[in-house]
Amino acid sequence: MSITDLRKPEWLKIKLNTNEQYTGLKKMMREKKLHTVCEEARCPNIHECWAVRKTATFMILGSVCTRACRFCAVQTGLPSELDWEEPERVAESVKQMNLKHAVITAVARDDLKDGGAEVFAETVKAVRRKNPFCSIEVLPSDLNGEYDNLKTLMDARPDILNHNIETVKRLSQKVRARATYERSLEFLRRAKQMNSTIPTKSSIMIGLGETKEEIMETMDDLRANDVDIMTIGQYLQPTKRHLKVEKYWSPEEFEELKNIAMSKGFSHCEAGPLVRSSYHADEQVRATKVNA
Repeated sequence: MSITDLRKPEWLKIKLNTNEQYTGLKKMMREKKLHTVCEEARCPNIHECWAVRKTATFMILGSVCTRACRFCAVQTGLPSELDWEEPERVAESVKQMNLKHAVITAVARDDLKDGGAEVFAETVKAVRRKNPFCSIEVLPSDLNGEYDNLKTLMDARPDILNHNIETVKRLSQKVRARATYERSLEFLRRAKQMNSTIPTKSSIMIGLGETKEEIMETMDDLRANDVDIMTIGQYLQPTKRHLKVEKYWSPEEFEELKNIAMSKGFSHCEAGPLVRSSYHADEQVRATKVNA
């Protein structure tokens, strides 16, 4: 069977759930003019998270990304002006949803000198001000690789700093745009050096042609840079314009990878066909605190 003939296996079938919680959250997001990576990146877990867990990952800095990574469904182009009222709207939405753990991500904003770090930091502060008992996870781009940009975000003291390395070293240039494997490792290393008490986290997607040995090497590279949490999920081709799926890894293989990751010293690893970077993030932050 050729690569183009690959069909999704049974374990990737998703149960849709559009109950009142789901439709209510969707309505609230539109009313507050907010974006979520759940929708923009076509996340397969949106129905579980919105309808069952009542969680969402907020995407700030607009909905247009300056990068064109070959795996990502988020719109690419010239972004709009910054919306300085966005942090307060996100904070109010977190309060309205009564979240115990909020994930805040963003499009890459290479058009901005600070990569959007100041708006990121203001969003963290606003969420914490209105939701003092809610833990906060941030998932930024590499912020142009600038030390000061990362420091601006780290000074806001998120509870978890998440930055995705996305794939193994050999495939990084093919899969990602502008971002590099080494710069992502440096970003994660610097974050831990700035504040060793803030757990760091990273994610890879598999099914792009990587080998098991390369995945293990990526684990070693992350641990060598003091990354605490790792997530591993199956790559799914969002449109025909994006990279094709080379392999569907089985649930058993994901379980094996999880066990390998834990043996290498990660405080927590979430691995599975439908796992995404912020999937069950609330459970991950609790596990990290328990293992601290």
